[in-house]
Amino acid sequence: MRNRVSILLLIMTMLTTLLAGCGKESNPAAPVVGEEEATDSGEGKLAPYEVKLVFYGPAQKDLELVEQEMSKITLEKINATVKLERIEPAAWDQQTILMLTGNEQVDLIVTGNTAFSRQVAQKQLLPLDELLKSHGQDILKVLQPEILEATKVDGQIFAIPSIRDFAANANVMMRKDLLDKYNLDASTIKTLDDLDPFLETIKKNEPTITPLGKPGAAAPIINRVLETNWDVLGDYIGVLEKIDGLKVVNLFETPEYEKLIKTVRRWYEAGYISKDAATSKETAVDLIKANIGFGVIQKGKPGALAQTEQRVNTKLELINLGKQMTSTTNITAIMLGIPTNSKNPERAMMFLNLLNSDRDLINLLDWGIEGKHYVKVGEKSIDFPPGVDATNSGFNMRQGWMYGNQLLSHTWVTDNPNLWEEMDQYNRESTKSAALGFSYNPSPVKTELAAITNVVRQFQSGLENGALDPEVNLPKFNAALRAAGIDKVIAEKQKQLNEWAEKNNK
Repeated sequence: MRNRVSILLLIMTMLTTLLAGCGKESNPAAPVVGEEEATDSGEGKLAPYEVKLVFYGPAQKDLELVEQEMSKITLEKINATVKLERIEPAAWDQQTILMLTGNEQVDLIVTGNTAFSRQVAQKQLLPLDELLKSHGQDILKVLQPEILEATKVDGQIFAIPSIRDFAANANVMMRKDLLDKYNLDASTIKTLDDLDPFLETIKKNEPTITPLGKPGAAAPIINRVLETNWDVLGDYIGVLEKIDGLKVVNLFETPEYEKLIKTVRRWYEAGYISKDAATSKETAVDLIKANIGFGVIQKGKPGALAQTEQRVNTKLELINLGKQMTSTTNITAIMLGIPTNSKNPERAMMFLNLLNSDRDLINLLDWGIEGKHYVKVGEKSIDFPPGVDATNSGFNMRQGWMYGNQLLSHTWVTDNPNLWEEMDQYNRESTKSAALGFSYNPSPVKTELAAITNVVRQFQSGLENGALDPEVNLPKFNAALRAAGIDKVIAEKQKQLNEWAEKNNK
């Protein structure tokens, strides 16, 4: 995918392409565009084109049917059909690397964080500033300037984040049936240390149940606490000491990190955490769903409780731990970029603009075809049609967070109908990192980062799941990090952050 669109091709394309119209369906976050403007760029005004969107997710029997329905909208609006190219999550990295280093046409691709940095460094994504001005007017209307700022590398925008939960806080979720059974009052939990009597009660009275599970297969017990209490500046190797400051420090040398891993070690030794947590792929959701788990420290956002309850098929109680925070890493976790070997970057941007403004289009991608994959059960809510459920639906990806403006999406019947209004408010009321908008370029210290990665693999999971004694292993961890060059990496990150702050008058 290193073959760039030539300057001549760009000029010829721009000369033969009229400005794209904007979707007229909208919510308060996506202003209405007139019918005349929308149809001006419709069929007959632009040459036919197929826009290919590459993403990851589970197989869907009716994917082609959804493509066809989406294409009816895009043919009218931008004279383009839609190709949805799904890749298995396990094969995502390998296949997309091949795509982006070959000649295959890809018009939009899901990207984020480390992959995003690599793709920009390897010149596999196009800068989007001019395309946004000419064909992405609705995107500019619905995304706050500071959100777009977070996507910039060397002053240019290279991808557009999906509109979703840009903020996050940590919370604890626990089974309500067991809380009620032992008269445990979850409202007394204010800090992680307050969890001890709850975990102790479950351990003592329910020997077949694991009191605390992992939030993800590769995410240690305290992962969600780390990523919501620090701005990790992309990779955890050098984090902001404080959210409102610009000093970069070694996370693993902070007193707060030491306290956290000592807490987890205490839980591990008491038997509240599985002895194989550091190596097992089982998550808390897996355990609770199988009736052998009790609780989890999870990442918070509006709707998180209802969505988790649906996954585990049991009632849970949620306690928030701290206020939500927004960082560049939150924003850039999931984005859509236009690769350099798109055959028509203008049309790709027109399609991306529709994903952020056309309610019918984004709901097809999020939920499938009305009447076949879902039915409306209220003004905003949807459910499965009669005779359809999660086991037999032909389209049930539930990945609305991945592309476009999720605030235009229907809400599932188990969610609050006002979920997206709550999400918008949650984002706006979050504490913003002082480094919001800063993107770190790791290229100058890639050799050190390779060595550091090996050290992290050796120690981090064991420490953050309680399997390693921090009294012995935390000093070893930090000594190995220093030997691998973490001080040089932090100095480089601090240098880049200072230069960014000076340029932006922070």
